[in-house]
Amino acid sequence: MSQKKKTPTVVTSAELEARERGGKSDAQISSERIHTGKIITVDRDRIRYPDGSEADVDIVRHSGASAVVPFLSDPEGEDPQILLLRQYRYAADGYLYEIPAGRLDPDETPADCAARELKEETGCTAKQMEPLLTMVTTPGFTDERIHLFMATDLTHGQAAREADEFADVVVMRLSEALELIQRGEIVDGKTALAILYTAGFKTG
Repeated sequence: MSQKKKTPTVVTSAELEARERGGKSDAQISSERIHTGKIITVDRDRIRYPDGSEADVDIVRHSGASAVVPFLSDPEGEDPQILLLRQYRYAADGYLYEIPAGRLDPDETPADCAARELKEETGCTAKQMEPLLTMVTTPGFTDERIHLFMATDLTHGQAAREADEFADVVVMRLSEALELIQRGEIVDGKTALAILYTAGFKTG
C-alpha cells in the first residue's frame, strides 16, 4: 500500500523558530540493534513523528568524526596553499580528493581527533586548530556528525597511516581547490563544505 502524500507547507524562519522552540521531542519509542559491524551499527527504531504518527526506521549509528583543512600558508594571504589527500575509496569506486579526517576514539574530543588525523595522514602538527562547524552527513538514515576544523601554523613530520589507507598528500592553492569543486572533481561532501566555508568566511 502506498503512503498518503503530504502537501508541503511554506513557513517563515520566525514561524519555524517558534514551532521548534520546545527543543528535541521524545521521538523514540523503542529500539532494536539489528547489525553490529566494524565501524557502524544499525538500529531499527520505532519512532513518533511530530504529527503523532508512528513508523519503524533503520538508523545507522556512527561514533562521529573530525576533519580538518590544513593551511600551509597564511589564510589571510593571497591565494593560500592547503593540503589535500588523493585517497582510494572502495565505496566510491576510485580515488577522491579529501581533507584529513577520521572517526572519534572513545572519550576523544573533536579537536584532539582532528589533530591526531592531521598528524597520522599528513605528518603535520598545527599550533592553531580552529573549529568551523559541525555537519550532519546524511540525516535521512544516519546520526553521523563530522566536526570541521582549519589548521594553521603547521610543522612537518612523519605520517603514520593505517594499513588500509592508500593516499598521497597533495599541495594545492585554495583557488585550484575551488575550481575542482566547481568542475565536480571534488565530490566528497565534508571536503567541499569545509573548503567553501574557509574560502567564504576565513580567508583574505
